[in-house]
Amino acid sequence: MEGRQLFRLDNEVLAFRFTATLSDRAGAAPRERLSSGGRLKLWLHAAELGVPDVSPAELQDALSLREAIYRAGLAVTTARRPDPGDVAILNGAATAGQPRLALENGLAVWHLGEQAPVRDALGVLAADAIHVLGGPERDRIRACEGPGCAGLFLDTSRGANRRWCSMNTCGNRVKKARLANK
Repeated sequence: MEGRQLFRLDNEVLAFRFTATLSDRAGAAPRERLSSGGRLKLWLHAAELGVPDVSPAELQDALSLREAIYRAGLAVTTARRPDPGDVAILNGAATAGQPRLALENGLAVWHLGEQAPVRDALGVLAADAIHVLGGPERDRIRACEGPGCAGLFLDTSRGANRRWCSMNTCGNRVKKARLANK
């Protein structure tokens, strides 16, 4: 099965795409999409951070990082400082990896080391989260208002009034529900 069939990959922010691997966070039954090392490997490949294999410990590190990114993002959406424990996870993952960014055929491409490619990939995700959560557009980070979603996104709309992580998914659901209730 291909990663694009299993995962939502439409978020502009790589780190927030990663947090979407737990879907329907605010719903009655959140859905874990990284249920195995193989699933994480598939997601990383779809995110252009391909790794040869994922150990059970690396999967746990990834899930821990994902949740730290999400909690820190939620804090930022309400103008609070992220929890120091989450900050430590983000900073630790960002500095543990040794990925290299290169320009190839006009595109930025991450190269992961052979010794610890998963750690390097997690470093890319953590660095992306740090860049967004601590960057100049941090006041545009939002949590989706779609029923059950609560996914993080960067509101790049002109009026800074976007309500949904994606018009194609959550926005459409809300609009269809409105039409059905008329």
